[in-house]
Amino acid sequence: MKKYAIIGFGCAGYNGAKALRAHAPDAAIHVFDNSGAPPFSPMLSTYHAAGKLPYEAVFPFGTLEDIAKELKLDIIGETVVEVSAERTITTDKATYENYDGILLATGADALVPGFLTCTGEKWFLMRTLKDAQRLRSYLDTHTVRTAAVVGGSMVGIKVAELLHAAGVKVTIVDAAPYLFPLAAYRSTAEAIQSKLEEKGVAFAFDAKVSAIDEGGVTFADGAKLESDLVCLCIGTRANVDVLRPSGVNIGRAVVVDEHMESSVKGIYAAGDCCEGRNLQTGKTAIIGLWANAGAQGACAGANMAGVHTEYHGNILHNITHFFDMDFIGLGDASVQGEHHRFAGKNFSIELVMDEGHLKSVNIFGNYKISGILKHHLTKQLLGAESTLTPAQRGLLEQHGLPRDFIELIGGASHD
Repeated sequence: MKKYAIIGFGCAGYNGAKALRAHAPDAAIHVFDNSGAPPFSPMLSTYHAAGKLPYEAVFPFGTLEDIAKELKLDIIGETVVEVSAERTITTDKATYENYDGILLATGADALVPGFLTCTGEKWFLMRTLKDAQRLRSYLDTHTVRTAAVVGGSMVGIKVAELLHAAGVKVTIVDAAPYLFPLAAYRSTAEAIQSKLEEKGVAFAFDAKVSAIDEGGVTFADGAKLESDLVCLCIGTRANVDVLRPSGVNIGRAVVVDEHMESSVKGIYAAGDCCEGRNLQTGKTAIIGLWANAGAQGACAGANMAGVHTEYHGNILHNITHFFDMDFIGLGDASVQGEHHRFAGKNFSIELVMDEGHLKSVNIFGNYKISGILKHHLTKQLLGAESTLTPAQRGLLEQHGLPRDFIELIGGASHD
């Protein structure tokens, strides 16, 4: 009987197990996860901390017991210490050998950089369910009038929102010159900043933080920002250390091919712990999206079971809703080209074109057009027909884009 292992059980691990069970109905599947909880969505942590979602709602696939029963999984609640090239797994309690395939789906942890000194009990991360519960508990039991959110990121803006809703005066701090520096053009970021300032949110950009303590934030130049609590939201670091003894190729994460297999045969990776193909650059990169993790996990599970499956990759894609506003970033915002901007009623769109091809897009306030534009951009990067269909053109026009702007993007008019 074939035997497989999945290390970590989030979105990628769940979808890997589901695909593996579908293609290998009689195989043994061991899931190594010491959390004791079912797959959890980090995207929902801020909603739980804000009191908008109950505990049960942050587990989108159901209870661990139901999942294990449905997919016939053996859940091993031990901590994996090491994985060898021979596909042997060593935990803190035992050794497990002779796996036909191993999927690493350990995700990523919130980043606390080595140069940053963090002391005291008034600083918080926001990645895990425990992080969300700790912040919620602190807000419920302490008087918090001011807060600093270090990191003008997608997570940072959601944390700022929940604090603002609790009546806290919030300052967003970032070493970058503007919000969402990896996803937004400066002009779009400044438009968002202006709207947030109207709501009372303060900002400190080009501000490198050197320490966090009970008094708040200390900057590299010695200046201080006093606050009752600090939330650190500056990114994540892939959990890949258990694979290092195997000799797999590791960059910022485990480098995988289109089958989600690492450089060592039989060892796969999916989700935030792997570098898959970035369609825009053709290189590998971490693309930390929920849907991407699911697709990668499913691809890995199928290939582990011997069913040839390829995942073509993805583009950088960010979408977030905050303070009753939407921001969508499609593609690499650092790509050079011709900038074009259109401001409609209650929304704006800015994009970069190069030789008639769409390269990246920022949308502020109109999420309804994002799906069409992502599909169009992805098709172009895959070398497919790049002209928008009549139906797509009609929907874009219906949602506020003028015809000349649609034609610029790729919707040749036939009027």
